[in-house]
Amino acid sequence: MLTITQKNIVFLVATLLFCISCKENKEEQTTEIITSNYIETEIPVYNFNDLEPLLYTNKDKIYIVNFWAMWCAPCVKELPYLQQLQAKNPDIEILLVSLDFPKDIDTKLKPFLKERNIISKVVLLDDPDANSWIDKINPEWSGAIPFTIIFNNETRKFYERSFENLEDIENEISKNFKQ
Repeated sequence: MLTITQKNIVFLVATLLFCISCKENKEEQTTEIITSNYIETEIPVYNFNDLEPLLYTNKDKIYIVNFWAMWCAPCVKELPYLQQLQAKNPDIEILLVSLDFPKDIDTKLKPFLKERNIISKVVLLDDPDANSWIDKINPEWSGAIPFTIIFNNETRKFYERSFENLEDIENEISKNFKQ
């Protein structure tokens, strides 16, 4: 038979083992969550000719292409709304077209995206002839960012402004697109 002191020791050891095993499970879950939100290891760099086919579709699926940059405060402010939209509507495909410098991909862009848990596909547009490709996208676009195209095979809408919140984007989609 165990004495009271021995029972206390057994209880403390059992409690300690239980706490350690719970802590290990929690760490495993956290690692899994971090891994699932990890940004792509490669961010493709496109010129406009490479990017242009991604701006059109023959499907009725809704696509959103957002031109942005890390240095653009309104762009950065609206990124969470685009991420919320994508999380809420996995059938809508979002492409973030960064206008940052290719030399900053590993040192600035990837850390920026990881820090903000960006889950959308990101490409970098590196084409010096902006006057040409801006007009090809939309002749009415001044070149200011953020600039967003929401489209499918029937409808194409351009937004030379930032979205104020998730509801703002959802309202534009419900107003202009059949779902």
